[in-house]
Amino acid sequence: MKKRKTTSAGRRNFLKGAAAGAAALMGSAATSRAQESAPASRPVAAPPTAAQRASETGPPSAISVETTEHPGSDFMVDVLKSLGIEYYAANPSSTLKSLHESILNYGGNHAPEFITCTHEEASVAFGNGYYKIAGKPIVAGLHGTVGSQHASMAVYNAYCDQAPVIVMMGNILDAGQRRSYVDWLHSSQDVAAILREYTKWDDSPVSLSHFGESAVRAYKMAMTPPLLPVALVCDEPLQERPIPHEFDRRIPKLSAIAYPTADPSTVTQVARMLVAAENPVFVTSRGARSEAGLKSLVELAELIQAPVIDQHFRHNFPTRHPLNYSFRTREAVTAADVILGLEVQDFWASLHAFGRERDSNPRAITKAGAKVVSISAADLFTKSVYQNFQRFEDPDLAIAADPEATLPFLVEAVKRELSADRKRAIDARGARHAAAFPKALEEGRLAASYGWDSSPISTSRLSMELWAQLKNEDVSLVNDTIFLQNWPLRLWDLKHHYQYIGGRGGEGLGYGPPAAAGAALANKKFGRISVNIQGDGDFMYCPGAMWTAAHHKIPLLTVMHNNRSYNQEVMLVGRMASEHNRPVDRCTIGTTLTEPNIDYAKMAQAMGVEGEGPISDPKNLAPAIARGIAAVKRGEPYLIDVVTQGR
Repeated sequence: MKKRKTTSAGRRNFLKGAAAGAAALMGSAATSRAQESAPASRPVAAPPTAAQRASETGPPSAISVETTEHPGSDFMVDVLKSLGIEYYAANPSSTLKSLHESILNYGGNHAPEFITCTHEEASVAFGNGYYKIAGKPIVAGLHGTVGSQHASMAVYNAYCDQAPVIVMMGNILDAGQRRSYVDWLHSSQDVAAILREYTKWDDSPVSLSHFGESAVRAYKMAMTPPLLPVALVCDEPLQERPIPHEFDRRIPKLSAIAYPTADPSTVTQVARMLVAAENPVFVTSRGARSEAGLKSLVELAELIQAPVIDQHFRHNFPTRHPLNYSFRTREAVTAADVILGLEVQDFWASLHAFGRERDSNPRAITKAGAKVVSISAADLFTKSVYQNFQRFEDPDLAIAADPEATLPFLVEAVKRELSADRKRAIDARGARHAAAFPKALEEGRLAASYGWDSSPISTSRLSMELWAQLKNEDVSLVNDTIFLQNWPLRLWDLKHHYQYIGGRGGEGLGYGPPAAAGAALANKKFGRISVNIQGDGDFMYCPGAMWTAAHHKIPLLTVMHNNRSYNQEVMLVGRMASEHNRPVDRCTIGTTLTEPNIDYAKMAQAMGVEGEGPISDPKNLAPAIARGIAAVKRGEPYLIDVVTQGR
């Protein structure tokens, strides 16, 4: 309940104190100016006595303020604790100030712990990376209209990446409660509207019981495949008003979440197709959510000795497994008679080839009679405005289910269907794949050796210098590798799901630094070495994540892929110049980060992260990497700025 209370000056109303301080400062300045301009003959006033100074500058013995002993935000914290939310990542905001204070004092700043971010986009991206290691969501706090606009790109990335971040948005819906013009600017009659087309669900609770039910509902919806971000609006007056006496503070129970699986008859049908196939192939983008999913896929692939094309939106399959055909896609697809897609991001593109000309017609690369089967939870939820679902692929059998939950049943069904004759044929097929793998690996190593001693440093040299010192460590790659020509995924020996988390789902820049920090925080309790090979252009969108890593003591090794350009755009503009029959020598304008070059080590140091570089001589890489690994093992973030070739 609210009541007036006599309290010490240590809890003086902040706004009153700030106003008084400002007035005193202005008065002091005015007095100083008056004294400077006074005539020399003017008598000087006597200095105040000690008693006068104490009466004017000392704190009053007591002041009267209005207090709320049990604000609604305390109950909101109870709800977050009941859901097992470990972290609340946010930039501080006025519309969430009561929830902020309740987390710190009522909740003890533990489960959830406040993670200070310097941008709302970083708050959401932090949660994106954290989920992909921890397997559970955090809450990202957004300040009203402007906070949701800042965060919108990261929410879209999480939506496309099937990453369940719980977004909480501050707002003042009742116009009569808005006390300043800023309150009006930062409030909305529907503040979640900007995120609605790329979240799974949103709600704006008008009571505490409503909040409790909606928070549990939001968690369940976010964590039911397809896993996607959700949004809850936290009305500022609801946070700050006292909890009503009659409110029972009931929090609905979070029941166990059962993932949707294919029905038994359909599973048996797929198993028979796979066992009977002469050349089955698996294609997967996000088929594995966890270590269990990866192991299930390995078991199934080995049962029928089927090549696996891992498209690396998650780490779905071990990189050194003989059945890994991720970089021999055309070879596997063109020979296949049964192709099983597991949560594939773009199944149509996996089975078609595009011509070089803009208007050329794509053609199928599958052989005649090949059967295509899809298992995807994305079929259970699709929106219309944002076209993240890609071109329509018409498989022979489309199963709307969660692949990771379905795979164990498919494994058992395949075992039941295997005869001795089929097993002999399958074993022979496996021997052929095993014989072909060393040659493919050696070809990759040979390609990586080209330009080994070049300066700027080749991306293959950078990747292999890292692996030389990480191969005996429990390492986790916490950013995408596509702009490195995927050298780590081609040559490193990555066995576990957590060893690579994929990249930004919506391909929006700004994801890398905060997502890497979130993933590194999740890795911290396991003692893993989190490595972020970070693009320079992406870094410049959210560099403040380095400060967050330093402030919260998150051990993260950031290695800059500093090609001093938006290299993809350099290539694209150059291609346009060629198509337009114009010179390419001006294509670096607007696409490069030079004149001046950016010193990323100094940027890191300015934010409390130890950093070194720029390094352009490959001979200096190994010692720098050793220093970086040592720092991470001490529990500190570290940045190495490496000047690299384009890709």
